[in-house]
Amino acid sequence: MPGIPEEPEIGVPAVEEEADDLASPADLPDEAAAPSGGFFARLKAGLSRSTARLTENLTGLFRKRRLDDAALEELEETLISADLGLPAAQRIVAGFRRTRFGKEVGEDEVKAALAEEIAAILAPVAEPFRPDWNRRPYVVLVVGVNGTGKTTTIAKLAQNFRADGRRVMMAAGDTFRAAAVEQLQIWGERTGSTVVAPAKEGADAAGLAHDSLQRARAEGADILLIDTAGRLHNKAGLMEELRKIVRVLRKLDAEVPHAVLLVLDATTGQNAVQQCKVFREMVDVTGLVVTKLDGSAKGGVVVALAEEFGLPVHAVGVGETAADLRPFEARDYARSLVGLS
Repeated sequence: MPGIPEEPEIGVPAVEEEADDLASPADLPDEAAAPSGGFFARLKAGLSRSTARLTENLTGLFRKRRLDDAALEELEETLISADLGLPAAQRIVAGFRRTRFGKEVGEDEVKAALAEEIAAILAPVAEPFRPDWNRRPYVVLVVGVNGTGKTTTIAKLAQNFRADGRRVMMAAGDTFRAAAVEQLQIWGERTGSTVVAPAKEGADAAGLAHDSLQRARAEGADILLIDTAGRLHNKAGLMEELRKIVRVLRKLDAEVPHAVLLVLDATTGQNAVQQCKVFREMVDVTGLVVTKLDGSAKGGVVVALAEEFGLPVHAVGVGETAADLRPFEARDYARSLVGLS
């Protein structure tokens, strides 16, 4: 894969491959080394930039003001600017209009009501990732553009499954990026997981997936996590590669992959919505993982994803440790996003 992809044809910014997740295995410390304060505290801290972006306009907008048409229009603009997207913004404003129109409201009341409206959008998609251990090896295809954190997410999932006593196998399916293969191998050692790597750079990813599934069966793995390429500058080529992987896997088992996880980087904002559209054209995405919320001012995009696609949001990431990739909780996320404890 080229070091710097060409400009994508579909409106998704090019990403340098080195930005993907080429970190040290020290970035996956034991649970005992995880940051203190609990995940809610880390989530709230991680979303602080997103919170500031969303709420900075609310302070002046709702200081004992009657909720009229002008106020609702400003609220909608604020929500859109905070990356919640037009459909979600319109739904939230409709809720305010229905329950509070013409009433005098203050900032605290608006924040609490906003958290309720956001939680109502997020609740249907908050679904922890729970493999069906009766279907072993449970095969998971992990997709997403380079730079979103696919490989790191696979490593964190592997560590969590290993902590539960599961036998984990990982397949380094991004065969054109030697650095990604090396990283997965290092993290395989770090997490005690088996890694199936290509014999040479640029090997056929579908063939690797096929061999991985055969090996996972032979060695009694509980779960097989398959990394994939994410070169959106050549959408047609990537689409064919992903479809070929699925085709080849299904020659061994018509029901695999059992899950297709799309990893999205929250810092890209509305581009995450576009990426979701594109990958759903390529492969049957079954759920989302949203990463890098701790470095984003665009955490509202999770609301936009929920409203537009209704796909399960299995987990969100707010840091580098395995403890920082946690099941998505609608109420906690909504309250953190608006700055409530």
